[in-house]
Amino acid sequence: MLLLLLFLLCVLGYVLVRFRRGRGGWVCYGLAFVLFAASGCGLLPDWLLTHLQAPYATRPTVTWAPRNAIVVLGIGTSRVPATGQVGPMMFAGNRLIEGYRLYHACKQTGSDCKLIVSGGDPLRYGEAEAKVYGDVLTSMGVDRADLMLETHSLNTWQNAQFVQPMIKAYAPQHTVLVTSAVHMRRAQTFFEHFGMDALLVRADYVNARPTWLPNGWNMALTEMALHEYVGVLTYHIYNALGWNAPPSRYGAP
Repeated sequence: MLLLLLFLLCVLGYVLVRFRRGRGGWVCYGLAFVLFAASGCGLLPDWLLTHLQAPYATRPTVTWAPRNAIVVLGIGTSRVPATGQVGPMMFAGNRLIEGYRLYHACKQTGSDCKLIVSGGDPLRYGEAEAKVYGDVLTSMGVDRADLMLETHSLNTWQNAQFVQPMIKAYAPQHTVLVTSAVHMRRAQTFFEHFGMDALLVRADYVNARPTWLPNGWNMALTEMALHEYVGVLTYHIYNALGWNAPPSRYGAP
C-alpha cells in the first residue's frame, strides 16, 4: 500500500510535469519524498503504531472461569522449497507462545480450557495455518482434545465469522483473543461485530527505529500499520453501505 501510494504520486507528478500543469507535478514529487522519508526514517510508523497498539500495551490479568476459550489468530505459514514442508511463518512464534502460556495457566486452575486456532490456507501451500499451528502447540504440550481448529478463514473478517459458531457451540463463560497488538483493533472490531466480547491479550508489540536514513524495517511497519487502518476504515464503509453481514447478537463474555 505504501509503495502503491509512492508510485501513484510519482506517476501523477510525471503526468502533471509532462503536460505542464503548473507546479502540481512538483508538489506530487515533494509529497512522495516526504512520505518516503517520514516512513523510512521512522516518524510516520512510530505515530501510526502508537495509536494502534497503545490500548493493548498492558496485558490484562485473566480470571479463569469453569469453561474457557482461548482464540489464537493465524498470521501465515511458510514453505521450504527443498522439502515442501510447511511451518509457521517467522512472526507466528509470539502468538503460539502466548496462546500456550494462557492455556497452561488456565489448565493449572483445573478449569476446562479449549484452545481455538483460526487460519486457512490463503497462500495455497496445501496445509491450513490452524493445522500447522495446532501441530506445534501439540508438540509444546497442548492436549489434542483441547484443540479446536478453524481451517477455512482467509482473512481476519473470516477468522471472526468462522470462529463465532465454534464459540457458540462450546459456550465458554470466558473468551480470550490472542493476536499481535498492531492487529488487535481490527480483530476486536470484527469479533465484536459477530457478538464475541473477548478479553484482549496481545502476543507482541512492535516499534519503529528512528534513523537519519530510511530503512526497510520502518517501511515495512508503515505498510503494516496502513493495512490495519484501511481494514478498519473499509469495515465502517461496508457497514454504512450495508455490505457486511448483519451484526450478531450472540455474546461470549
